[in-house]
Amino acid sequence: MARDVVRESARAGRVVIWEESARDGAQAKTLMSADFRVRLALEQGRIFGADGPRHVVFAAGFPAVCAEEFEAVRRVAVEAEGAVSVAAVCRGAARDVRQAVAAVRGSAHARVMVVVPASEAMAQVMVHRTAREALEGGVALVKEARGLDDTVAVDVCLADAGRADHALVAAHAQSMTAAGAGVVVLADTVGGQLPSDAAALFSRVRTACTDDVVLASHLHNDLGLGLANTLEALRAGVRVVSSAWLGIAERSGMVATEQVLLLLAHRPERTAQLLGGQTGDPWWTAPDLTRLPGIARMVGEETGIPLTVTTPVVGPGVGTISTGTPFVRPRLFQPYDPQRLLGIAPSVVLTHLASARVVTAVAARLGHELDRDRAGSAMAWVKSRAFRTGRAVVDDEAFAAYLDGLAGAPATAPAAPDTDPAGAAR
Repeated sequence: MARDVVRESARAGRVVIWEESARDGAQAKTLMSADFRVRLALEQGRIFGADGPRHVVFAAGFPAVCAEEFEAVRRVAVEAEGAVSVAAVCRGAARDVRQAVAAVRGSAHARVMVVVPASEAMAQVMVHRTAREALEGGVALVKEARGLDDTVAVDVCLADAGRADHALVAAHAQSMTAAGAGVVVLADTVGGQLPSDAAALFSRVRTACTDDVVLASHLHNDLGLGLANTLEALRAGVRVVSSAWLGIAERSGMVATEQVLLLLAHRPERTAQLLGGQTGDPWWTAPDLTRLPGIARMVGEETGIPLTVTTPVVGPGVGTISTGTPFVRPRLFQPYDPQRLLGIAPSVVLTHLASARVVTAVAARLGHELDRDRAGSAMAWVKSRAFRTGRAVVDDEAFAAYLDGLAGAPATAPAAPDTDPAGAAR
């Protein structure tokens, strides 16, 4: 029997990311090529260096979908071996389980995840049985999968666990673990949980199980609460959390990988609070957060999911400054230092809110030195330009052309005080 490094990590209090952007991301109407899945798995493993397999389960895909999907999963298992723990996902059917095992067999730290319905409603739809019967069938599937290849770890995802009977879920999580399951994933499949619901689910199931049971979370974002619910799972003692780059997953997605990693790593003194008071180190190797922006851009380019100014952690708005007071005291207006943590250099952007200091700084970047009078003229031009075009940001090219003309003209505008949008002189 192969060593299960994911179980070891979780039981030691280390955090494991169950990466779903290649698998659940497909249900967000995106398609990652086999080449890109391999590349993404390798890049995600590098966040943790040699400890990638202990900190990342990479759900490579759903082999039963088609021959091309099977081959994509197989390539990740072979080519990303040693960088992450590679998982194939399948339905709770014997044929699908055999296919999933075949897709990852022979790869170090290989895993399969079998999806089993946990609620009455989901069991009736998925397997036309009661929830108890479906869960008992899940125990049998774990035994069968373990019998196929004992070097492949077997995990179970309990679909719609949020609406299931908590006692029934706990009992079968225990039975599945006894049958050889590595991790039991509790999924809010429909994304309808409030944080209090997530807290109750994970705390009740965890309390009812022995310490041998390793629970994981899989929480969707339909109500915008995927991150909050994941934090509740972590606070309840769960150490394996599903996430996806840029939050891509079915419907409105799920918690974003980059957000989870930043939250749990950027302020160690806060991490213990997020992990329910845990005092031990949550990492074998702390994540290299400077890799997050580059990986996010890769995923955005591959999937067509845009990174916008409202995208936390990795969006183009991170590290930008456009008004006077943040320009003078940037640390007062950000919860972390983007350059130190993420490698994102601060940038000054011209908008209709620009102060004279901001305008002067951008002009200097473009090779122009402005005196006070010309700074006032340039500030007035920037604001007017923004409203004329209906676009808040004035691009460098247009501003540079204006400055070239300004350099040869006499100053005509009166000196302007350097003010922020609230009118306070600086």
